[in-house]
Amino acid sequence: MKTPSFVETLYPLRTGRRTPVTGLSSDVLSQSARRLGILAALYAFVFFMSDPLLAILFSEERARFLSSPIRWAPSTIAIAMALLVVVLTWSRGIAVKTVLSWGLAFEVAASFGIAAAQFLDASRYTAEPPWAGLSWVAVWMSSFTVLIPSPPRRALAAALASAAAVPLTVGFVMAADLTPLQITPFRFFVQLVLPYLLVVLIAYVGARVVYNLGAELNRARELGSYLLVERLGEGGMGEVWRARHRILARPAAIKLMRPEVLGGSAMERESLSLRFEREAQATASMRSPHTIELYDFGIADDGTFYYVMEFLDGFDLQVLIDQFGPIPSERAVYLLTQICHSLGEAHAEGLIHRDIKPANVYVCRHGREPDFIKVLDFGLVKSQHNAVGGELTLTMDHSLHGTPAFMAPEQVLGDRPLDGRSDIYAVGCLAYWLVTGHLVFSGRTPMEIMVQHTQTKPVPPSLRTELAISRAFDDLIMACLEKNPDHRPPTAEILAARLATVETTNKWTQQNAQKWWDVHHPRQSRVA
Repeated sequence: MKTPSFVETLYPLRTGRRTPVTGLSSDVLSQSARRLGILAALYAFVFFMSDPLLAILFSEERARFLSSPIRWAPSTIAIAMALLVVVLTWSRGIAVKTVLSWGLAFEVAASFGIAAAQFLDASRYTAEPPWAGLSWVAVWMSSFTVLIPSPPRRALAAALASAAAVPLTVGFVMAADLTPLQITPFRFFVQLVLPYLLVVLIAYVGARVVYNLGAELNRARELGSYLLVERLGEGGMGEVWRARHRILARPAAIKLMRPEVLGGSAMERESLSLRFEREAQATASMRSPHTIELYDFGIADDGTFYYVMEFLDGFDLQVLIDQFGPIPSERAVYLLTQICHSLGEAHAEGLIHRDIKPANVYVCRHGREPDFIKVLDFGLVKSQHNAVGGELTLTMDHSLHGTPAFMAPEQVLGDRPLDGRSDIYAVGCLAYWLVTGHLVFSGRTPMEIMVQHTQTKPVPPSLRTELAISRAFDDLIMACLEKNPDHRPPTAEILAARLATVETTNKWTQQNAQKWWDVHHPRQSRVA
């Protein structure tokens, strides 16, 4: 039996292979629930504008509106019902599927509310029947089935029940002798039943199309054994998705770059694709526990490149400082030492990261160990040696790669070959960020920042924070920020050893870390 290729799994409609419809994904259902709340709010607003607002503004309309429950009850009940649905869609304690099931009941009840408001008042029955033509019920039914996708059978049942609103309401008025108008059974069917049956047919077809599109999207998110669940972000290198394995319980993150994302010329597309492949190869070659672990990677027949990596329970150092402020020296030393372990292995293999920055370093829970560092995004990695088949780097001459706020002077100037000491400079910038909450240099433009890295002496971090920073730690950070690479710690291993000798007021222990994570990022938050 032939195993489906990656592209056949990713694009089943294009290859002719079809897998069973698995339903709508969780994010599509969540979007449907949000749209249900918006639709219910709009329904309540329209009803309020039609009758109650006039009764509030004009005394003669108020007298007519309050003269009989037949006039005020439909609007009042319909508005209250719609507002209740809005509240339900906002509630986080109710499952999305339950909300959408109640949404179908709301579709039916709302149709009866429209029919009651239009046809229950017998004073509106004159020589010209008020039911001539389709009512707003038809518009409501069609809109609901398209905006709020449901399994086709359930959508059909709700549409049939909604379509019965007008015939039943008009039939009740006539049966109760509330109007002198009479109509033969055949004319009743042709004018009041058949048109709404046609609307039901249209609504059902629309429901099938919308639902199947959602199901196709769900199937298109399957990458081999993984199902894409939620897009976490996108950038110059592609998209990152949270994913789950269809058999194993292990969560994962998938980074992919589709051909249409590349754009540009054929040479530019090939360069970006090779850069993406290089990132996967560089990451896969690492064995340090502090480097993001790669599970799998490959290229589809259509050129889509993807790789599967471990899913991290935490946040990057950019988010850490933005949300919680600068961290004490003892914790910074603890985190920086782990970064050095990852970079030490990379440098030993002749690889330079070239883009060490807060967004590329994750602090997370790793099993039962909190405050565990993971270095990721080796997309700008450069080899100090010649790889088989040529230089591993894909950069062009005189081109700049990296993040201006964390670029070493030699990286900006391009006046000397890069080595691991360029990453050491970036680690110094990162240490500065952790203990002060400020960048080493700031400016109006990236070029202004890069010029400062090459010419301006930085202010010691101890002068830019109220937190206690020892003289040894202050001097070590400033040593990492030396303009001349020869004056910096020569290797990541030596930097880690010097970090171990830094005296701090307190020690950062696993108990301290566990308490911090229990307060600021409890495990229950992963469920959301």
